Amino acid sequence: MDATEDSLRTALAEKQSAVEAQGNAVRALKAAKVAKAEIDAAIETLNALKLDKSSIEKQLQAAVSGNGPSSSVNREAFRQAVVNTLERRLFYIPSFKIYRGVAGLYDYGPPGCAVKSNVLAFWRQHFVLEENMLEVDCPCVTPEVVLKASGHVDKFTDLMVKDEKTGTCYRADHLLKDFCNEKLQKDLNITAEKAAELKYVLAVLDDLSAEELGTKIKEYGIVAPDTKNPLSDPYPFNLMFQTSIGPSGLSPGYMRPETAQGIFVNFKDLYYYNGNKLPFGAAQIGQAFRNEISPRQGLLRVREFTLAEIEHFVDPEDKSHPKYSEVAALEFLMFPREEQISGQSAKRIRLGEAVSKGTVNNETLGYFIGRVYLFLTHLGIDKERLRFRQHLANEMAHYAADCWDAEIECSYGWIECVGIADRSAYDLRAHTEKSGVPLVAHEKFSEPREVEKLVIAPVKKELGLAFKGSQKMVIEALEAMNEKEAMEMKASLETKGEVEFYVCTLEKNVCIKKNMVTISKEKKKEHQRVFTPSVIEPSFGIGRIIYCLFEHSFYMRPSKAGDEQLNVFRFPPIVAPIKCTVFPLVQNQQYEEVAKVISKSLTAAGISHKIDITGTSIGKRYARTDELGVPFAITVDSTSSVTIRERDSKDQIRVNVEEAASVVKSVTDGQSTWDDVWLTYPHHSSGSTED
Repeated sequence: MDATEDSLRTALAEKQSAVEAQGNAVRALKAAKVAKAEIDAAIETLNALKLDKSSIEKQLQAAVSGNGPSSSVNREAFRQAVVNTLERRLFYIPSFKIYRGVAGLYDYGPPGCAVKSNVLAFWRQHFVLEENMLEVDCPCVTPEVVLKASGHVDKFTDLMVKDEKTGTCYRADHLLKDFCNEKLQKDLNITAEKAAELKYVLAVLDDLSAEELGTKIKEYGIVAPDTKNPLSDPYPFNLMFQTSIGPSGLSPGYMRPETAQGIFVNFKDLYYYNGNKLPFGAAQIGQAFRNEISPRQGLLRVREFTLAEIEHFVDPEDKSHPKYSEVAALEFLMFPREEQISGQSAKRIRLGEAVSKGTVNNETLGYFIGRVYLFLTHLGIDKERLRFRQHLANEMAHYAADCWDAEIECSYGWIECVGIADRSAYDLRAHTEKSGVPLVAHEKFSEPREVEKLVIAPVKKELGLAFKGSQKMVIEALEAMNEKEAMEMKASLETKGEVEFYVCTLEKNVCIKKNMVTISKEKKKEHQRVFTPSVIEPSFGIGRIIYCLFEHSFYMRPSKAGDEQLNVFRFPPIVAPIKCTVFPLVQNQQYEEVAKVISKSLTAAGISHKIDITGTSIGKRYARTDELGVPFAITVDSTSSVTIRERDSKDQIRVNVEEAASVVKSVTDGQSTWDDVWLTYPHHSSGSTED
């Protein structure tokens, strides 16, 4: 818990006790009918204590909710300004709006589609092309057997509670999280101990079982937010949309909750396509579906969304990366689990140092963390509001070697936008076991190697006589033993003649006798090594990245006259929905013809642009395009030369009509910067033009 907040809560509790004690003293003096001067002095002391208490309350309020731009009130006002602008300019809107919409579903309008398309194009360039990845496109409808093997059918759940009277559903952890946050931010009278307890609950929220969540909800008296009715006990709700494939209804399926499984089941063919060589990466961009219990936070928690996922297959014995040195010197905010557990904050760490110290598990994982950092910052994400947080032990799946989330800070707090996980060989092994098709890789040896192999040979006849119908399950359990278990069993059988053995599928111990199994080690010559590859998985929530980009790019500035605030999105050219606008300064036939010539040149150069020949003032036209995040505006004010205005500085240069398209293209393509062209071409003073 924060030391300042802790000391302020303790001081407030002490001051509250002093106020109560002094109040009792004043009442006692009045009851005793002592001299007025003595009572007045006691009242003056009481008022001074109340002033001190009020001062501590204000300091505590500032400590828990922040003051200035990060305060909750300012955050909400900022968010509302951003969302209002986005919806008014049709970046995105609620789906099926004329039918009052459906929670968790949104439509991207023209500028939103363009931003999304540009983000995905840059993602392909930055990852798929740069790393020579194999891109696939798999169906959204997935047979049940695939998701049964991956664990989604049994485990892809959130805990839900119901309003016992209306039946309205809520996510149990969200209700507990909201209660704790509200109590910490608004109830200044809770003790330092209670505040520490609430913060601990928030820290372990993801690890609470259904029973523990239910206990906390009852303990804190949490009720349905809308009706104040009592809530049911938490129970699991599977987040996948179920469907059936074909008219018979006999082939169950689901809308995929992630795109990764399509890559895993195609591993064998992709490995062959890649010349039977590791490592290699496979990538997929596509829609995923999650039937969220109570969607909220706009584009951040929705029921249908775009994922861009990479599965990088690598030899588990060699997780080095040939291009790791290109990112090792990067330094950015990292939040290792040790810092989280000890209550510290994220700090700037050099990536190479994090990998060499073992904070990041291996070079390949580190390489992708560095590449994700470069991707997000090139898009326009503020590097001071971007951190990489390591999963705590209770967050990670048992098979994962290491997991990091790229979290971006916005008005909703720190939001996970990219997950980068070393998933070991879990997925390929699960699909190998379920399908019977070995999803493995091979390493051929230059010289044959002599290796010692464990051989477990169950004696089926003896096991059949002893276990009859359970024979198959006992054999499978024996064959699944690891080397340590097998050698311990061998030793026990040799000394005692029998051993107790737990068969998980029977959920009981059985007695294995010496004549039922032979366990030995044999030396064999091998010409190749067969293994299941590990996979490093960066998974990008595109909608979340785009929303955070909207917030990081948005600002307001006064109009020329100073009588209103104008909205601006400072999108980098690479993601701007429209790269350039073309305006004739005034309605004039000759200027309009020049504008059309420039428009054709921009189209030929592949530059998205908009031509505006309305009679609206040039200042208003600039303001309209600034609000869409258009980085450059070409203004036609003569038939031989034009001005090019840069959005954020509002600086203008003058170029010949024939050069306009090529200048804009060079800057939007990143071949040159605005500073470069500012030094190259004559400057134009906006003067009365902006007016």
